[in-house]
Amino acid sequence: MWRLEGVTQNQETDEVDVPTPAEYWTDWVQKSDANAAFDLDLLDDPEVEPSESFFNSTADDVLLVDDSLFDMFDGAESGASRGPPRLQARRSCYLAEHSVIEGLMVNPSLFTQGMERQLEKGPQSLPTNQEVQHIDIARDWSGPDDPENPRNFSLCMRLFGTVTVTSLAFVVAFAGGIYAPAQNELIKSWGCSYEIGVLPLSLYNLGLSLGPIIGAPLSEKYGRKAVYIVNTPIFILFMAGAGFSNSISSLIICRFCAGVFGSPNINNASATILDYTPDLHRGVVLGMYYSIPTVGATLGPLVGGFLIEERGWRWTQWVPIIVASALYIQVLFTKETYKAVILQRRAIRLGLMDASSQRISVLKSFRHFFVTLIQRPIHMLCTEPIVTFVSLYNGLIYGLIYAFVISVPWISTTYYNFDKTGEALSYLGVSLGSLIACLPFATVDIMFYQKHLLLWKQTHPPSEKMPPEHRLLSALIGSFLLPASLLIAGWTAENRIHWIVPIFFQGMATLACLLVYAGANLFMLDSYGPLYGASASGAMMFSRYLLGFAFPMFTLQMFEKLGAGWATSILALLTFAMAPIPCA
Repeated sequence: MWRLEGVTQNQETDEVDVPTPAEYWTDWVQKSDANAAFDLDLLDDPEVEPSESFFNSTADDVLLVDDSLFDMFDGAESGASRGPPRLQARRSCYLAEHSVIEGLMVNPSLFTQGMERQLEKGPQSLPTNQEVQHIDIARDWSGPDDPENPRNFSLCMRLFGTVTVTSLAFVVAFAGGIYAPAQNELIKSWGCSYEIGVLPLSLYNLGLSLGPIIGAPLSEKYGRKAVYIVNTPIFILFMAGAGFSNSISSLIICRFCAGVFGSPNINNASATILDYTPDLHRGVVLGMYYSIPTVGATLGPLVGGFLIEERGWRWTQWVPIIVASALYIQVLFTKETYKAVILQRRAIRLGLMDASSQRISVLKSFRHFFVTLIQRPIHMLCTEPIVTFVSLYNGLIYGLIYAFVISVPWISTTYYNFDKTGEALSYLGVSLGSLIACLPFATVDIMFYQKHLLLWKQTHPPSEKMPPEHRLLSALIGSFLLPASLLIAGWTAENRIHWIVPIFFQGMATLACLLVYAGANLFMLDSYGPLYGASASGAMMFSRYLLGFAFPMFTLQMFEKLGAGWATSILALLTFAMAPIPCA
């Protein structure tokens, strides 16, 4: 007995069992849903076109049939000049999206007729056992020990890949914060206002929000490694342009573009790391990763302060170039980790797919990511209360990080008369707070979430998932630790208590920010699943970078007019008002 997508034939009796169109369609969707989170509910949603459902599928939901099965839908006669029948992995969804869906729904009899024509050709036109085996390994991993599965790479290769992509994400965030100490020097040198002088920092953050529009389609079509290979050199070129700038306008433009092309390295790194990581450990690994870009953003000003004093402001742009160039060489020796692309390449090797078949879908890919990264996130931001409030909270937290970048040196010089070296070292609190934030988050995940997950699996059927609210314990802790730390940091500085106290609580506030941020991100991913989770993350990304753009524009003026005590009190009041959000 062999099987081809619902069609069975007994080789002894030659009896053929052809499924009805409804049975075939249901079987197709169930397999797609099992492998790639294909959302059947989208077909019943009047606001979503069937083509979007098809396009959201990945290489995991490959449909493997003979070419002639598609002849009836695109108007071609059976046996038209396509050469001998051949099997293909993931027959172009653009041929299928209108023809198969509309054909089955409008005139199901066409499908049955096509199947009958296929079977009239006899067993010789149907796949052999070897071809079926090739089909199976082209649509999913061959098993838990599949050598092409990134989780089965050697420990050395996985560590090498993880360290490389994490370091690239660190450099991009580092390049954003390292400019902060340079703005005062440039304001004096070029005679611009503070609002203009801070734009290279603010617009870099705005550029970070636009990067996924470039990186996501590139990753989908050509793999995660392609994102690093293409975007990193462009990021380096624009950072070089910033380093050689002779006017504030050219500096602003170059840093904005550097943010756009550096951003995919941050967003892509978390996906690459998850490709290496079993699902059980996803929370711990992501919690550790989330702290790395924040460490870069807060460590950048510390290093920048020393560079400006010793070498001048241009070195704040050239140091990230040197580090990124060294890491780029390492990227060339990493392996591809994106499952969809790995399976596509495997299908091409096995002759199940033409390499040229990927070209026709590039424009559709950009359309899909416009929906996933712009249209749908904005829609969810406006219509989904959970997304709205969590995104607003995450945006405020990211804005606070850059409020620290601006206010920490001002506090150290205004209240404690630190020199340039002391001003740079005053960032140690927020840097260390960012660095150690992964420890309490990992502890909460291991001691609480993973234990509850194992217990849940023992007492519930596999189809029933544990409620995502279990991800929020770290966010609950951080949401109340944050306003308390802000108040103590601000008022101890206002009253000129020893400088170690405000610096310590600035670090505690940063730690609390990351506890909220990591817990909320994992909650959103678990709540909305792989299809809508990307859009929910996109909504949080918009609010995060938008407030990261806005906060540097007014933070210094607020601290100068109100003082450290009242300025941090306002920020603490905002965070306290949002503290109940993880409890809701």
